[in-house]
Amino acid sequence: MATKHILIVPGDGIGQEVTAVGKKVLDKIAEKFGHNFTYDEAMIGHVAIEATGNPLPDESLEKMRKSDAVLFGAVGHPKYDNDPSAKVRPEQGLLKMRKELGLYANLRPIKLFDELLDASSIKPEILKGADILFFRELTGDIYFGEKGRKNNGDTAFDVAEYSRYEVERIGRKAFTAARTRRKKLCSVDKANVLETSRLWREVIQKLALEFPDVEVEHQFVDSTAMLLIKDPRRFDVVVTANLFGDILTDEASQIAGSMGMLASASIGDGTGVYEPIHGSAHDITGKGIANPLASILSAALLLDISFGMKAESEAVINAVDRVLKAGFRTKDIAGKQTPAENILGTEAMGEAVLKLL
Repeated sequence: MATKHILIVPGDGIGQEVTAVGKKVLDKIAEKFGHNFTYDEAMIGHVAIEATGNPLPDESLEKMRKSDAVLFGAVGHPKYDNDPSAKVRPEQGLLKMRKELGLYANLRPIKLFDELLDASSIKPEILKGADILFFRELTGDIYFGEKGRKNNGDTAFDVAEYSRYEVERIGRKAFTAARTRRKKLCSVDKANVLETSRLWREVIQKLALEFPDVEVEHQFVDSTAMLLIKDPRRFDVVVTANLFGDILTDEASQIAGSMGMLASASIGDGTGVYEPIHGSAHDITGKGIANPLASILSAALLLDISFGMKAESEAVINAVDRVLKAGFRTKDIAGKQTPAENILGTEAMGEAVLKLL
């Protein structure tokens, strides 16, 4: 019996709703495979600011460090989106968590379930067979560089900065993953304009010499944005910088049919954090209609990457696949032909997956 300690960090908005379902799936896996999962809970984001004034309280960070893995929800609140002058923001908790835990690699699998071909706005014949694994660097770039105002507040600046070792460590993980897939890696940059991208390309080119069995191509970020829509099947493993990865993976959510279907793993050399990419979605918070499948699939990533439980992870993914094959949908992935009785709320969709586990 494997004993693992999992920290549940629901965060804000629908994060509260979907992580509750993700935890139930982990409980079911523990029961079915004879594991012992223990849990604790911690605050982050807007809820933490309201309770403590701090978007990532020291207690939460300490719990994260002591856990074997973190199942995370989302951070964000419209209150801050509409107030650019706010000094304390929920997203600061997220960035600090990544920095303090050394979470430098964000893995986002973009895999389309065939049953959702019609859920995307992209033509099914272009989408079918798409299977992309994104590696987004998480601790450098414009998010963490110097920022501020000058000229009496009329000029703003954000400094993008990368060090060689930051590019090398994310690049090495991406190359290693490519070896287990179709042996194709696309490195995305803007080396025709940005000095950080020139360093990025230089490091990836040098790394490629260590992985002669992996086919490498370099694409500018604007070209990649176009190709993701035009021909998503050309991509296998994609590695890119923090800002570019943030934008491209949201675009790629359309390949999977909805942001509500995309899981992610943020990993480094210690505790891994697993989360859906959909954000806090306050427009649907409390309505019971949020899609929990991304949180469930994040739990599957947690089982695989942090615990090495591949059979357990596959069981979760297969249960999701069977639920979709049975015709059940949440509102965000329902098609025009989906019967009303097959459109499920958050808890009902979770229960449907649990039944097939």
